[in-house]
Amino acid sequence: MLRPIHCILLIDDDPDDNFLHQVVIDDSGLCDHVRVAENATEALRYLEDTSQPDYIRPDFILTDVNLPGMNGFEFLEQYHYLDDQLKSRLAVIVLTTSLAPRDTQRAAMIEHVKGYYTKPLTSAMLRTIADEYIAALPDDTLNG
Repeated sequence: MLRPIHCILLIDDDPDDNFLHQVVIDDSGLCDHVRVAENATEALRYLEDTSQPDYIRPDFILTDVNLPGMNGFEFLEQYHYLDDQLKSRLAVIVLTTSLAPRDTQRAAMIEHVKGYYTKPLTSAMLRTIADEYIAALPDDTLNG
């Protein structure tokens, strides 16, 4: 059976969280590739790099809110200016430790944010994200 997700881009500066989240994603069997950006600037560079093969272009972005330098909300402001075709094939999910109501409300007001979850990522959470958002992605982004 083909996996429903080509690639997930994790944006998080915590190496322990990244390790745990990669293990959860790998163990799920739902995703072929995981890419990690430890800050928002690195993530934007990765997304803007048109030389990346399609199989490692992300279908999902899981971003933290609390990032060094450019935080997650500032990343989402810059994300807004990326190519519309690129954004149309992505589902952006906030994955953070922040339970602050102002953060959940702010995320809900951002057009590109499809969900808000608290860390750590679990297999059940990943399944929910995949089930809920896979149908929203264009057919040509899935399974080549």
